[in-house]
Amino acid sequence: MKAVLCKAYGPPESLVVEDVPSAAPGPGEAVVAVKAAGVNFPDVLIIQNKYQLKPPLPFSPGSEFAGVVKAVGDGVSAVAADDAVFAITGYGAFAEEVTVDARRLLRIPAGMDFVTAAAFGLTYATSDHALRDRGSLKSGETLLVLGASGGVGLAAIEIGKAIGARVIACASNDEKLASCRDHGADATINYATEDLRERIKTLTDGRGPDVIYDPVGGPYTEPALRSLAWRGRLLVVGFAAGEIPRIPLNLALLKGCAIVGVYWGDFSRREPDRFAESIQQLGRWHAEGKLKPHVSQILPLERAADALHAMSERKVIGKIVLTTSPV
Repeated sequence: MKAVLCKAYGPPESLVVEDVPSAAPGPGEAVVAVKAAGVNFPDVLIIQNKYQLKPPLPFSPGSEFAGVVKAVGDGVSAVAADDAVFAITGYGAFAEEVTVDARRLLRIPAGMDFVTAAAFGLTYATSDHALRDRGSLKSGETLLVLGASGGVGLAAIEIGKAIGARVIACASNDEKLASCRDHGADATINYATEDLRERIKTLTDGRGPDVIYDPVGGPYTEPALRSLAWRGRLLVVGFAAGEIPRIPLNLALLKGCAIVGVYWGDFSRREPDRFAESIQQLGRWHAEGKLKPHVSQILPLERAADALHAMSERKVIGKIVLTTSPV
């Protein structure tokens, strides 16, 4: 079977596509024939040894996939051969087959195709954990989303609206902001051309947002934090801008606010029952038509490097999905 391999840490062009042996499932494992794999920003970091998860070389990047169970090992009863499943694995998804702990497999909801399932898990699960669990976002509150046109950003907009919040979306150009409005944003800010703090002040009548969802970091975190409402919550999701901001901690004191870390990977491992509840709620919202993953591009597996380049340059609206066969 073919797999995209990272043999040495480096940029996307250092990846290779090679034939590797198919694996047999061990006890508690399943082998899944991958139909589609979602591309996410951590995939850019992990191949450069810049991510908290550090698999041994060589490895296949790719943190989520959807496919069909090919075989199961001893002790596996929750899934069987030919079941349509999706999973969030951290790495390994950019391959024609994945061997995975069967407990990580989730059945694809009725009516959802493989491409949508591959674009659904990581972004929506991260944003749901951030907003409902870590941020305690409530109906009637105001949510500000930085980097709102990316996969987690659009998911945060939709989840915020499903909760009943007013959502302000921030992105770097008008095309991205149009996509944010299509996914339910009530107001938008172009932080490449507008003064972020002044625009937030105008849109919130000087009060500021209750929750800030920040997967970007860099130069946007501090002005957003300075605009936060009293008792607000800044959710630290990631650093797509490449720079980890140095925050003056007196701001937390002066605003009586919370700066809250969001590490979905450890959450899913340490709190499996709460993770399962999150996935169930997301499935219900999808069935109700409230969550609609935006896939902007579908590429063959062999073009994984192109997809990661686009992701690293922040050119992606929504998600790119890789497929192992034409869709």
